[in-house]
Amino acid sequence: QVELVESGGGAVQAGGSLRLSCALSRAVFVSYCMGWFRRRPGKEVEALAAIDSAAYTKYAESVKARFTISRDNDKDIMFLQMDNLEPEDTAMYYCAAEAAMPICVLGGISAVDFGFWGQGTQVTVSS
Repeated sequence: QVELVESGGGAVQAGGSLRLSCALSRAVFVSYCMGWFRRRPGKEVEALAAIDSAAYTKYAESVKARFTISRDNDKDIMFLQMDNLEPEDTAMYYCAAEAAMPICVLGGISAVDFGFWGQGTQVTVSS
């Protein structure tokens, strides 16, 4: 069973940066499309970014200018660099994986396409 563990969340002031990490184990990392999602208080799960094994990326328009997704296939880990954070970015952030690389390339990013999820890491941005 694929295991995903997020880390790197925390409290930061507006304008600050955080880098989230997601470690995958019990599976072959390069076989998985990886994604980042978040759930803001009282809101639905929101897709942020996805990356395939060749580092092809796609982003939600709302974060494209401030967030950067990347992965290290040698270390089985994915990252989300978040810059110029805003209070509206306060949320639980989740990484997800799915062994179907086309979802990383075709169309938009949808939570329903990802079958494996981490427990989440909290990000709190104060004004």
